[in-house]
Amino acid sequence: MASVRFRDPAGTIRTGDWTDDGVKFGGRTYDPADVDVLPPTEPSKVVAVGRNYAEHADEMNQDVPDRPMLFLKPPNTLSGHGDTVTLPAGKERVDHEAEVGVVIDEQCRHVDEADAMDVVRGFTCLNDVSNRDDQREEQNWVRGKAFDNSCPIGPVVAPPEAVPDDASVELRVNGETKQSSTLEYLIFSIPALIAEITTYLTLEPGDVIATGTPEGVGRLNDGDTVEIEVEGVGTLRHDVERVD
Repeated sequence: MASVRFRDPAGTIRTGDWTDDGVKFGGRTYDPADVDVLPPTEPSKVVAVGRNYAEHADEMNQDVPDRPMLFLKPPNTLSGHGDTVTLPAGKERVDHEAEVGVVIDEQCRHVDEADAMDVVRGFTCLNDVSNRDDQREEQNWVRGKAFDNSCPIGPVVAPPEAVPDDASVELRVNGETKQSSTLEYLIFSIPALIAEITTYLTLEPGDVIATGTPEGVGRLNDGDTVEIEVEGVGTLRHDVERVD
């Protein structure tokens, strides 16, 4: 059963089940339209992976890395299903990047690749919104990747058994498909990413690994509605506002 964090009509934050009938918690079923759907996890960090699809590396005119390229998105970047993402002012190119998010279930370090899925709580949809203007000008990507609201995530965490190994990931802008691929095209697999990341740092319960985006990234514009759909998870939807 997929889990969802939400604020009920009384203003209390709950964690319930996302079902075809609605959001269930404590013997009640809520219409999703009557609650605020929140980011489905509260990570201490999002560990993101760059250039993990060969065709995306090609469209960016960059080489495929020989080991995972890692960067961080801190908690201030999170936004949820149904939110409006405000883009940094004065930037020409801020892009969408559809990704599969891996939610960690337990504190872990030095995880063997063979055991990596044992520490996974589940999967979610994620948009690594990227400010290319500044990303091209800096090495640590703080301005490019860590600005407020730059990590819409959700709407749920789906259990591992619900998501196929070759799950599809698709992004639509105003109903038009811009990105479409599957997990089978990852350069570095999810177990390989967990093993590599935990070689260097401890993952905490609720932390997220953003596994990389396929080809088709593109500029976001004021008023856009973005949908990221991951097979077995569902669809994350958010709007976009430019304040230039």
